Amino acid sequence: MLIGLGISAACAVGALIAAAGVLAMALPGRPEPWPRHLLGRAAAMAAWAAVSVYSLGLFTVWDSEQAFSDGTASVPAPACLDGFDPATVQGLTHHRSSYLPLRFDCVRDDGTVYSSDSFYGWMNWASLSCALAAALFCVGAGYATELRARKAAVS
Repeated sequence: MLIGLGISAACAVGALIAAAGVLAMALPGRPEPWPRHLLGRAAAMAAWAAVSVYSLGLFTVWDSEQAFSDGTASVPAPACLDGFDPATVQGLTHHRSSYLPLRFDCVRDDGTVYSSDSFYGWMNWASLSCALAAALFCVGAGYATELRARKAAVS
């Protein structure tokens, strides 16, 4: 789990550095053509943010998988037991995990399922939103470059 936090923190630092680059575009002496640079830096910031959030969730799921079958009181998975009342965990048979989308579900003998952690929902949406924003910024940077080239060709 410590590795996951470290990777997530490193990516978050990358996102902050890219955000500083985006803010630097407002200062005098910015590089030209500035729209392409601004969109490129915004794309880098969004990509680093997506990787940061996703890696945090990925290592949370991985940690829950590693805790399963790892010593005493590890079956069923501790993630399915910790923080839940006895009525919720009654009849627990197994778990299902997924890395894309992030989830760690606990399955009862009657077929009902409950999530071991409510954070996976926002992690999935946040990483997807940031990744889509990064892609849109990249497309926008390419469009800004092409638009500038067309204007130069007309002049």
